[in-house]
Formats: sequence, C-alpha cells, structure tokens
Amino acid sequence: MATNSLVIAPQWIGDAVMTEPLMRRLQARGERLTVGALPWVAPVYRAMPQVAEVVEFPFQHGGLQWQARRAMAAQLQGRFDAAYVLPNSLKSALIPFLARIPRRVGYFGEARIGLLTERLKNPPRDERPPMVAFYSALSGETGLDGDRPQLKMDPRVVAQSLSDLGLQPGGYAVFAPGAEYGPAKRWPAGHFAALAQELDVPVVLLGSGKERALCEEIAAPVNAMRPGWALNFAGKTTLAQALSAIAATKTIVSNDSGLMHVAAAFGVPQVAIFGSSSPLHTPPLNDRAQVLWLKNDASYQPPLDCAPCFQRDCPLGHTRCLVDVTPQRVLAAL
Repeated sequence: MATNSLVIAPQWIGDAVMTEPLMRRLQARGERLTVGALPWVAPVYRAMPQVAEVVEFPFQHGGLQWQARRAMAAQLQGRFDAAYVLPNSLKSALIPFLARIPRRVGYFGEARIGLLTERLKNPPRDERPPMVAFYSALSGETGLDGDRPQLKMDPRVVAQSLSDLGLQPGGYAVFAPGAEYGPAKRWPAGHFAALAQELDVPVVLLGSGKERALCEEIAAPVNAMRPGWALNFAGKTTLAQALSAIAATKTIVSNDSGLMHVAAAFGVPQVAIFGSSSPLHTPPLNDRAQVLWLKNDASYQPPLDCAPCFQRDCPLGHTRCLVDVTPQRVLAAL
C-alpha cells in the first residue's frame, strides 16, 4: 500500500525548483505526494510529474495566521501517513502537527522540537551543502551529490501560453534581470540593454510586477533603436506562462534568481551572472549553463577579495562584481 505523504513547500521559486530531486526520490519508493504550497510557487510543483496533487495554501508572507493554519490542518487531517517540512520556520511545521500526521520530518529550527517526530541537524551556514542536496537529505537516503532538478511542462500548456503571449518556440531569448534578494545580485540594466542590441532574436523580459520598471529601463532604449525588439512581460504573465516561455526559449540570461533555477531544470541554454552570491552554493545544475563569476576569474584584477559578500546592497558602493561583467563577455558565453 502506497504511503500518502504531504510536502510543505518553500516559499521561493528557486528553492521550490531545488526540491524536485527530493520529490523524485520519495515517489520512486512508493510515496504518493501532495505538496502544500503558496500560490506563487504552486505552478512549479505542477511541472513535476512525481507530484500527484498540489494544495494551494491561502497564506501571506509573514505572520503566524493561526486560524487559517488550523482550518487547513482540519481539511488535511486523516489523509497522510508522513509529512516532510522543507522550510525551517516554526509556522511551516504547524499544519502537519495540527493535522496529526504521525511521521513529521524536517530540520531542527525555530523551537519546533515538539512539532517534528524526526529532526535532521541543521548544518552551520558556512558548512551547508548545496541546496539541492540539503533538501534531498530529508529523504534519509545517501548519494545525493548527483541530484539535479528537472521540470516538465504539459506541452498543451506550453503551446497555449506561447499563443497567448504571441511567441514562437525558439524564436526569442529570455532576460530575467530581477533578483528578489537585492541590487547586489542584479547585472546592470544598461548591460542587459546593450546585450539585447547584439542578439539575432527578440528579447522577452520576465519578472514580477515589482520588476516592471527595471525591465522597462532595459526595453525602452532597445526599442528606441529596434522597435518591438524587447517585450516587457514583467508582471503581465502568470507563473505558468513564464515557465512556458522559459521552457521554449532559445536561450536565457539571468542573475542568480529563481528563474535561473527554472531554466536550469528545463535544460535550456543559459548564462547565469553571479555577483554578491556564490555559484558554489546555488549553481544552475544544467550542462548547458555558463556561469560568469569574477571571483573565480584569475585574469580579473584586482581580485574580488570582497566576494561573495551575500549582501543585498554592495557594502563598498561599487558593485564591481557585476558592473565589470561586460555585455561582450556575456555575448561570447552565449
């Protein structure tokens, strides 16, 4: 008899993508998977064939939202044999506990000893393995180093999304110039615009509504020179449409962001530009990915002793780690 398991998903797109190998491991040993996810990451799990069901949680960022969690737990009670709690927060462990799921697995974190029945030691940040292996370890299995996320969209969904957006498969390049964490992870808008002028296909700009102005800063000078060459879809697509556009793109250029991990999981050609963060911890796990990071470039002088700083804004005020990655260098990588 199959084990019915509930997975409590992370709240960020990139993290959600990096949990896919865990889903694959659990499903392969006979567990039927239901993922509980916030609405803005739920489409990622619908692109994982191992997931039988996705339940969208009606919660917002921040706050305990106790009554809503109790109500959701009541709906789920009696359905599951096991739960895997992927975030480290107290509130993420509440639903499996309140739903009385007998086996509850997760990492130590935020005073939740009584909420979990099996707790893995949370390694110090400077000793933490790459995030994919960090999540896969919740399976209790070994040999995690080769785990690579894989996403697969329903071809009918992709075709409809491209039709809605007026795109042809392989007929455009995607730029994902945002990074939720902060400016120290964002390649300059002027560099993106200069790169777009050199490409042989139009550019589709993807991001959230908050990134629309940033994307317009790129699109405006491009379209002034080549009308219609840059399409600003930031804040105008559903996540399913954005995933479809990435799955069918000729290539994608991005910062270290959630959409970078999406592209890697689809296996599309990509260039990923790293600044304040490190590809040693969250690389795009894709044989067709080119990573540009000046920290490990011996020819770059003076060396970037400050990187990776993991800061939202450059503490030194120059953001050399991104500014000095030239559009010509990215074009060569493409």
